[in-house]
Amino acid sequence: MSDKIISFLTKSSIFIAINCFSLVYFSFLLYGIDIDLNLLFSSFLLTFTVYNLDKLSNIKEDSISLPERARFVVKYKKIITYATIASYIIALFLSFIKNLLAFFVILFPLCIGLIYSIKISNFRLKDVTGIKNITIALSWTLTGTFLPLAVSAVCFIHIIFIFYFYFIRVFIGSVLFDVRDIRGDSVNGIRTIPVFMGLKNTKRFLLVLNSTLVPWLIYFYYKGYFHKYLFVLIFAIYYGYWHIQYFCSDGFKKGKKLDLFVDGEFIPITMFALIFAPRIQFI
Repeated sequence: MSDKIISFLTKSSIFIAINCFSLVYFSFLLYGIDIDLNLLFSSFLLTFTVYNLDKLSNIKEDSISLPERARFVVKYKKIITYATIASYIIALFLSFIKNLLAFFVILFPLCIGLIYSIKISNFRLKDVTGIKNITIALSWTLTGTFLPLAVSAVCFIHIIFIFYFYFIRVFIGSVLFDVRDIRGDSVNGIRTIPVFMGLKNTKRFLLVLNSTLVPWLIYFYYKGYFHKYLFVLIFAIYYGYWHIQYFCSDGFKKGKKLDLFVDGEFIPITMFALIFAPRIQFI
């Protein structure tokens, strides 16, 4: 029963939407801002929308790399389409009644996704190696970094800290999914980073990226920032190393582990952060 529930949550994009909800929640904690439930649910619905749109547009590639997911999307295509449209309308409404900053933050990921998917004379930004990963990382990073700022202004140095942290972690996660899909992408002529660099070089590249978070954390710690969540941030960096080592190994077998541990990485991080959080205020 639990396997069926997990399978449904991952294939339907609900699980990754919970992850974005957790990421934005963690941002509120890091900023020390009272938590706005409308904005949290906006982030959930936004992610549900974007990832369902991606699944609807990638049925051909998924039929090779992720046949089970592709069959699910084909079977429930009409329901997924209607749910996706409704989710985005509600997300926009919830953000709009907050303020314009929240509205534009929720609007941005879909707009940038459409721009990089548009084909002009057989050219799409989407087909340029690494652009998809940058787009995904930028969308999540802007949502997690700036959505809480619709509630309260914060120190600029905090924004830089959180922006870089989220960008690196989400970028790495998106590349790990390309590692999983390397066969289907190769067959369809999609030059992702793993297809272009190979598995071993991709692993080294991701380890270097994750390692940049170590001096970043040391610098901000000695500047007096985020002491309360130091162990949480150390855990997040270590979690990143484990992701890369495990999912870039030659013996890695496809399954639900990637969806659970990468698509859901901010769920345990946020739960861990709640141990150190002060009394939480909701608005």
